[in-house]
Amino acid sequence: MAETPKAGPLKAGLLKIVVFDDDPTGSQTVHSCPLLLRWDAASLRQGLADPSPLLFLLVNTRDLAPEQARSRLTSLCRTLQPLLAEAVAAGTIDRWLVVSRGDSTLRGHFPLESEVIEAELGPFAASFLVPAFLPGGRTTAAGVHLLHGEPVHRSAFAQDRLFGYGTSFLPAWVAEKTAGAIPAEAVQRIDRSDLEAAVAEREGFDGKGFQALVGRLADLRGNPWVVVDGERPAQLAAFAAAVAAAVDQASDPAAGPVSKGDGTTASAPTPAPAPAPGPRRFLFQSAASLITALAELPPQPRDAAGLAALRRCGPDGQPLPGLVLVGSHVPLADAQLAALLAEPACGGVELEVAKVARVLAGPLPDRLLPSLESAWLERLQAVLARGQTPVLFTSRGELACSSPAERRALGEALAGLMARLAARLAPQLGYLISKGGITSQTLLADGLELAMLRLEGQLLPGLSLLRPAGAGVPGALAGLPLITFPGNLGDGQTLLESWRLMEGRGSAASSIGP
Repeated sequence: MAETPKAGPLKAGLLKIVVFDDDPTGSQTVHSCPLLLRWDAASLRQGLADPSPLLFLLVNTRDLAPEQARSRLTSLCRTLQPLLAEAVAAGTIDRWLVVSRGDSTLRGHFPLESEVIEAELGPFAASFLVPAFLPGGRTTAAGVHLLHGEPVHRSAFAQDRLFGYGTSFLPAWVAEKTAGAIPAEAVQRIDRSDLEAAVAEREGFDGKGFQALVGRLADLRGNPWVVVDGERPAQLAAFAAAVAAAVDQASDPAAGPVSKGDGTTASAPTPAPAPAPGPRRFLFQSAASLITALAELPPQPRDAAGLAALRRCGPDGQPLPGLVLVGSHVPLADAQLAALLAEPACGGVELEVAKVARVLAGPLPDRLLPSLESAWLERLQAVLARGQTPVLFTSRGELACSSPAERRALGEALAGLMARLAARLAPQLGYLISKGGITSQTLLADGLELAMLRLEGQLLPGLSLLRPAGAGVPGALAGLPLITFPGNLGDGQTLLESWRLMEGRGSAASSIGP
């Protein structure tokens, strides 16, 4: 029997996968592509022209209130839409897909983000929910999302005060997050058996599983939600290849009503004017693993040792010191911080959260905060003078706040303090590790004032190393390796291991998951 061709999305044409990343750590499985922190027309045009099949847009909506997130996404989509058409007309790309990259532990503005993208860049034939992040132990089986084999709603992440939830069965999760507007029965599923049958056909065994999956995707209409299982890379690769095949089939993605699963139908969200028949369009709400499968990237050009060798050196050729920021306060981050601080070559500097909160609530925050900032800077410089790696961290635990708005304001103030302190030290650094999404985004966009970065690769599974890119990078930041570290990634030793790698003290053995 002839083997089904394994050609993936990259081999099928000039496909551009545009990723709306709700957090700075979402590029944690890819390499050799641009990440934009600004979305003016010139920056977006430059990103679309990059030869990489991937373009990451760091929208950082998880850090915003819902209406702020809606406004940011709407503005971005309206700037992006004509540029996509321009790139297609110029032959820079011939097709595009949109991925709303979300957290693999199901936190974030769902369904708000997909609703905005549908309204501005749609219509779409279907929206796929694919939260599996395999290097981090996040899998989906029989529609149930798991964290190291346990239903994710039993984890600390499900207790998030802003984005909590009560079920791991993804169709029910969709119903919960939409307040019943999309009932669980209306959510379709592509399960393990579908994916394994597709894998078997692609690997040359008997069966029509792959062609059946392509046909099923090609038949989707009216933008229903479809949950996709994911337990191993071959399953996601088969799904991505089926997407590529279905996208190539001309269609009107807006055709047909949306089934509610109860014998009635609901109108699809009001779409943008339907384009002429052409490539089928899908929308994806996914974690990082699907992005890797869709892009079908080759192995990254530098291994962990090669990435660590990007550490900057001084005029004397000696490696410059590093700096570690830890803003995340999930239990795993606490354990990782404790392991790092136990290392004699590291020196901790605590940013006292209660003190910052008192200053913010007082009469003179604009005068007192700079004074505190100067004191913390002196402590960091003292650690550097002792020949240690400074570790700047926020007080552990979560300070009680009277409202989500107060919590966000305090979080922004803390992230801003850490970003400004890091920016003051950046010219003398060889590398910088930033743990936590809000911390990392504020560092990159506000502290270092970068517009574009280049994703060089993964220092450890799920742990991205980036460097400043594009025009206008200050000389003091040129080539500076920036490691963005998700709060919920790894085990208790992963932060320590990443520091050891950058310091040339350790191996690149993975510490992701049990």
